[in-house]
Amino acid sequence: MTNRLTIRQPDDWHLHLRDGVMMESVVGVTAQHFCRAIIMPNLVPPVVSEADARAYAARIEQAYRKASSSVGTANTATFTPLMTLYLTDQTDPAEVVSAYGNGVIKAVKLYPAGATTNSASGVTSIDNVMPVLEAMAENNIVLCIHGEITRTSVDIFDREKVFIDEVLGPLRQRLPELRIVLEHVTTEHGVDFIQAQSKNTAATITPHHLMLNRNHMLVGGIRPHYYCLPILKRAAHQKKLVAAATGGDPRFFLGTDSAPHTASTKESACGCAGVFNAPNTMSVLAHVFEAVQALDKLEGFASEHGANFYQLPLNNRTMSLVKQNTPVQHAEQIQVGAEHVVVFDPGEPLYWSVESVN
Repeated sequence: MTNRLTIRQPDDWHLHLRDGVMMESVVGVTAQHFCRAIIMPNLVPPVVSEADARAYAARIEQAYRKASSSVGTANTATFTPLMTLYLTDQTDPAEVVSAYGNGVIKAVKLYPAGATTNSASGVTSIDNVMPVLEAMAENNIVLCIHGEITRTSVDIFDREKVFIDEVLGPLRQRLPELRIVLEHVTTEHGVDFIQAQSKNTAATITPHHLMLNRNHMLVGGIRPHYYCLPILKRAAHQKKLVAAATGGDPRFFLGTDSAPHTASTKESACGCAGVFNAPNTMSVLAHVFEAVQALDKLEGFASEHGANFYQLPLNNRTMSLVKQNTPVQHAEQIQVGAEHVVVFDPGEPLYWSVESVN
């Protein structure tokens, strides 16, 4: 029985850090485990220009240096935020090409307008941004997509499938050279779509979609800290995601979609969507991969596939995980000013923990 595992240090290819006090409170948690992270641009106002991305990156750097100093660890000194721009109907293709060419951004994020937190400024029609997407394809720039249709006539559990059928599929055919990441894929349809593509198409998978299905959120009472977008789906979809993540396919890699909200905004009459899983992601993944006898595939999923797709070098540092005889006791919350953020509860005891990053 394996009770110790050493892998290349992982990266997070989909992360929300927010800004201000929230960012200062949570960035150190990610930086302790992950070498790099693709940072989501859905602030208020959103990160829409090269100058915005530079300024946000500087704030992140200042925050994680402060976090590193406060806990007395050198791990955060290696953390690199990989910035993105928020795609709008008014985005200038030249701005995107400049930001990428200057090394300021690694990708552009497409939110359909109204799809999730702080997405009101998102894209209203794919036709409105085709000049930007064409320029991205010509310049080898990755497009990260929140793949959901937002029409009110579409059931929330079908939004991913309809988006793939109506938007992503036609876009894939229209611009085969555009590198696309379907972020936080949640359905059998989504996995099948990615696996049917010959090139330039990948998907991230979150820890919470691997651990949970919609029964966990709804049976026996509503659990607001499991509410996320895309929403949790049926157990059959969860099983398909686990198979995709643990199967060694390089088109699937880790994107935590760790999205902190204060408890008061989650536990409200109209609660925010988002799961804060940064503190225990690696414990969750080791649990999931071990359950299907695929621990040998964890390094690829967490540490290699994403870097290869983004055409970045693999990390040189390593992470050691150990399996304990008793459940790991993770922090249940992170303090944020006078409030707190609840840490993801996977619903099962976890026995794997991160021992070190070297």
